[in-house]
Amino acid sequence: VQLQASGGGLVQAGDSLRLSCAASGSTFNRYVMGWFRQAPGKEREFVAAISRTGNMLRISDSVKGRFTISRDNAKKTVYLQMNSLKPEDTAVYYCAGYFGWFSGTVRTADFESWGQGTLVTVSS
Repeated sequence: VQLQASGGGLVQAGDSLRLSCAASGSTFNRYVMGWFRQAPGKEREFVAAISRTGNMLRISDSVKGRFTISRDNAKKTVYLQMNSLKPEDTAVYYCAGYFGWFSGTVRTADFESWGQGTLVTVSS
């Protein structure tokens, strides 16, 4: 599956933003999907993941209560809703996916397909 992330931009602290990741191909509903981010000078980190049907979510502690992940299999799209944004959320956000089942444990190495990234900048 090929992935195309969009929705990034420049916002102020406290604002909300929704990222989208559109997938191509006919097997999107068999993919576990996730969002990762990479801030300048830092390593890529996990943000959120969602199972194939959307009934299981995992959210990083750093964004729990502010971010949520969802998907629309009919539209072949996964979303990241980001609320109460903070300057430390500034990063390039990547969507990613892997074919298979979600055990509930997130391992970055499992994600085989990656989008190109979309930049989110949060000003104070």
